[in-house]
Amino acid sequence: MKNICIVGAGTAGLISALIFKQSLNVNITVIKSNKIGIIGVGEGSENKFTQFLKFCNISKEEIIKETGATLKYGILFEGWTNKDYLHEVSPKIFNVKKEQYLAAFGYAITNNLSVDKYTQLSQLKNNKVVNKYISDQFHFNTFKLNDYLIKKCKERNIKIIDDEITNIQIKNKKIISLNKKYKFDFYIDATGFKKLLIKKLGGKWDSYSKYLPMNEAIAFPTKGTKEYPAYTLAKAMNAGWMWRIPVQDRWGNGYVFDNRYINAEQAKQEVEKYLGYKIEIGKNIKFNAGAIDKPWIGNCVAIGLSANFIEPLEASSIGSCIQQSFLLINYLPNYNSTAIKQYNKSCTALFENIRDFVLIHYLCNKKDSRFWKNLKIKIPKSLKTNLQKWKQRLPIEEDFKSSYILFYETNFALILKELNLIKLNEVKKEYKTKIQDADEKAIENYYKIFYKYRQDLINHKKYIKEINEYV
Repeated sequence: MKNICIVGAGTAGLISALIFKQSLNVNITVIKSNKIGIIGVGEGSENKFTQFLKFCNISKEEIIKETGATLKYGILFEGWTNKDYLHEVSPKIFNVKKEQYLAAFGYAITNNLSVDKYTQLSQLKNNKVVNKYISDQFHFNTFKLNDYLIKKCKERNIKIIDDEITNIQIKNKKIISLNKKYKFDFYIDATGFKKLLIKKLGGKWDSYSKYLPMNEAIAFPTKGTKEYPAYTLAKAMNAGWMWRIPVQDRWGNGYVFDNRYINAEQAKQEVEKYLGYKIEIGKNIKFNAGAIDKPWIGNCVAIGLSANFIEPLEASSIGSCIQQSFLLINYLPNYNSTAIKQYNKSCTALFENIRDFVLIHYLCNKKDSRFWKNLKIKIPKSLKTNLQKWKQRLPIEEDFKSSYILFYETNFALILKELNLIKLNEVKKEYKTKIQDADEKAIENYYKIFYKYRQDLINHKKYIKEINEYV
C-alpha cells in the first residue's frame, strides 16, 4: 500500500490524516470541497486527544494559541439532579487503585465525602485551576482548529486537493476511482453525515433511536465572557439540554432536544428566556443517533460522523475518530478479511460504549417538564448487565470488552454515584472487604497531598493570556 485518500477535511479527516502520516510510510492525500462547510458544533475534547497530541508531536501550548482554545477539566451537569455534579475528565483520585479496584473513590463513598472533596468543582466554579494539575483537554473554536489542522497537514507533506466528489467508481465492493481521475490504494470516508463513500459500498446505518431520545439540535455563538470557566456546561432544559463552551473570543452554545416536544423556534425562545437576550441560530441539525453497521468495507473505512454520531453530550466525536484511526493503523499493512472483521467488531464496541455512557445520564429521575416526565429509557443488554453488577460494586476495567473504547470504569463510576445508580451500602461493604489499615493510611495521605495542591491556584483566563503572550 502506497497511497491513501481521505475524502473530507473536517476535524475527523484531518486528525486521521496526521495520525496515518505519523505512523505509516505512505502518501496521504486529503480531498476537500470549499462548497461544503464543517459541522462546527462539537467544540470539546476528551482524554484521547492527549494521546493524539503526543503521538503527532503537537504541544498543548500551540493548540491554545492557534485555535483560541481554553482548558477543559470536565462537564458540569446543572439541573439534571438535585445537586449539580461534575464529570471530571481525569480525576486525580482515580490514580489510586488497588489492582483494578478504585480505592480512593471507594474511600470517598465510604466516608461520605462531598463532590468538592474528590473533584475540583469549587475551584472550577470560581474560574481557577490548580497549578500542578493543568489540564490537557480543551474547548476549541472549531473553525480555528480546522485551519490549524490543515496547516499541520501541509507542513507534514500531506497533499490537500480542493474538489467536489461527484462520481465514485466501484467494482467488486472496492472503490476503483473518484471522479474518474483520482485513484488510490485505500480510502477514508470522512464526509460526515453524507457518508458519501461507505454508503455506496453498502454500509447501513444502525439507529440507536430506540435507546436515545435526542434527534435535533440548534447551535449558535454568543459574545465572549469576562472569565473562562474551565468546564463545559450541560444545563438541563425543558426538552433536552443546552451546552455552553467558553473559547477565547466567544461562547459556543447549543440546545439538543427531542423534536416530538418542541421545534427549533421553541428551542430558540427557551434559550433566549434563559440567557436574557436574543440569539441567532447558526445551525439547525436533525440527526438520527446511531452508527454504521460495517465501518470497513473493501478498501474503505468510514471515520468520524460518517461512522457514528450519538449526540454532543460528553463530546465523543473527536475521541471516536482518534480511536478509530489508532485502531486502523494496526490493521492496514497487509490487511485481509480477518483484519476487517476484527476492526469492525472493535468499532462496534467503541460505538456501543459511547451510546451506553451517554444513555446513563438520562437515568436521572428528573420530572419537571413533560419531556422528562414521559422519558422512558430502554436499556440495551450490554449496559443492563453491567448496571446489575454495579449496584453491588464499583466498576472495574474487566467490565469493558475492548481497549479501543472512550469511557472506562472511572467515567462510569462518577456518573453512577451522582445518579444514585449504585447501592451505597454495598459499595461500602466492598471497600471494607478490600481495604486494609495500611491501604487506608496511604489513601488518606494521598488526599492530604491532593488538598494541599488544590490550594495553589491560578486564574484560568490569566493562564491562557500568558500562553498567548509568551509562546
